[in-house]
Amino acid sequence: MDKDLFEFTLRMGDNALILAQRNAAWCGHAPALEEDIAMANVGLDLLGQAKLWLTLAGEIEGRGRDADALAYFRDARAFRNCLLVEQPGDYAAALMRQFLFDAWHLPMLSELTTSSEPRVAEIAGKAVKEAEYHLDRSHDLIVRLGDGHAESHARMQAALDDLWRFVGELTTPDVVDEALRARAAAPDLASVKAEFDRVTDATLREATLAAPRDATMRKGGKTGYHSEEFGYALAEMQFLQRAYPGAAW
Repeated sequence: MDKDLFEFTLRMGDNALILAQRNAAWCGHAPALEEDIAMANVGLDLLGQAKLWLTLAGEIEGRGRDADALAYFRDARAFRNCLLVEQPGDYAAALMRQFLFDAWHLPMLSELTTSSEPRVAEIAGKAVKEAEYHLDRSHDLIVRLGDGHAESHARMQAALDDLWRFVGELTTPDVVDEALRARAAAPDLASVKAEFDRVTDATLREATLAAPRDATMRKGGKTGYHSEEFGYALAEMQFLQRAYPGAAW
């Protein structure tokens, strides 16, 4: 088994899966009907991407686990999503979480379209078009609310202050990232970070928001160490399949 590629595809799939789950929680609860539908649609895009990545992960593993098995029958320590996507919060936090993820996700997918692994390049090529729309949408909302009235500005700044500590994990390479970069299967995260920094700096300046640059960066999700909130989200996501294993519509 190609362990590095397996880990990497889990990371990409789990990021999309858990953020899709977080977005789904807003269905019927967003502050406006248009936003309710938009967040659900973004979640569905991410869910589709998660299925592609986790299907590939299962094939690489070679143990007969498909995307559903990987999504619903792994415990928390086996998930490889970054800490950012699992963070809970109010609507401002949901929007800021999405923007920070999108600002990383788009350049990451763009680089992966030239991966030396054909299946990785194929999945990235399909997902990058959706990621472009996601970033356009989240950028517009961050600017509109950050540079809006005093209340919206304060809420967006508070969300940024809370979530910024999780962005470092996105572009900090570990042994898996370096091994795949060496064989041109995954990008140099330094180039992804440069684009992430460019996009976030420009957007936050336009939104009159300031990132807490002295925040202590948190990491661990990529190696299976998650926040307490993740366990509750996972229990909700996996309950039906674990209560009725093998059930089908």
